[in-house]
Amino acid sequence: MDIETRQAKHIAMIMDGNRRYAKKLHLPAGVGHEKGAEKLSNVIKWCLEAEIKELTLYAFSMQNFHRKQEEVEGLFKLFRKHFAKLNDDKSIIEKKIRIKVVGRKHLFPNDIQESIAKIEEKTKQHDNLTINFAMAYGGREEIVDAARKIASEIKHNEITAEEIDNETFANHLYFKSDPDLVIRTGGDYRTSNFLPWQTVYSEWFFTQSLWPELNKEEFLDILNQFNNRERRFGK
Repeated sequence: MDIETRQAKHIAMIMDGNRRYAKKLHLPAGVGHEKGAEKLSNVIKWCLEAEIKELTLYAFSMQNFHRKQEEVEGLFKLFRKHFAKLNDDKSIIEKKIRIKVVGRKHLFPNDIQESIAKIEEKTKQHDNLTINFAMAYGGREEIVDAARKIASEIKHNEITAEEIDNETFANHLYFKSDPDLVIRTGGDYRTSNFLPWQTVYSEWFFTQSLWPELNKEEFLDILNQFNNRERRFGK
């Protein structure tokens, strides 16, 4: 039987627990989201130290649009603030970090779309660490969008139905890279419509820590556990 062990190069994270963190401290939900954004800065540093090449973050799901308008507007305000910071952050350039946003970006206000486009263009040649922010993202929606693209190409005689295989379909997704492992904070044991295609052979880790509570020791322990797992990929 073929067994593979290797160091993780692509980590995906479901950053769950910001609102519960705020509630626990009797603070407004917005404070929890702000603390979550601050935690992300730490996680990026840990990934660079661990020589992770790609980090995919579930930042805003399609279902998040259905939260209370006040909270959604608060999150938009947070996105404006932190994408502006990214655009001005010299360390992004120095450390050759590439920023990408995957999802239905057109659903965001124009100024957020412009800020996203600016940082994506500025960092598109960087290859030390790629950070994918999954925003206005849903796994089912991603698959539907891929199917629509393929249907359009068939309609315009660009490909035939017989040419569609796993690789063809994967090439029409928002991005093709498959995470080695997925970490979900917050204590829930579900995948929540996150990367259903890309994570079919990913190793999943669920932690009780709320996202703002995640510490470096726990993060490195998860990486260690992954490195010691035997991965068979169905063989």
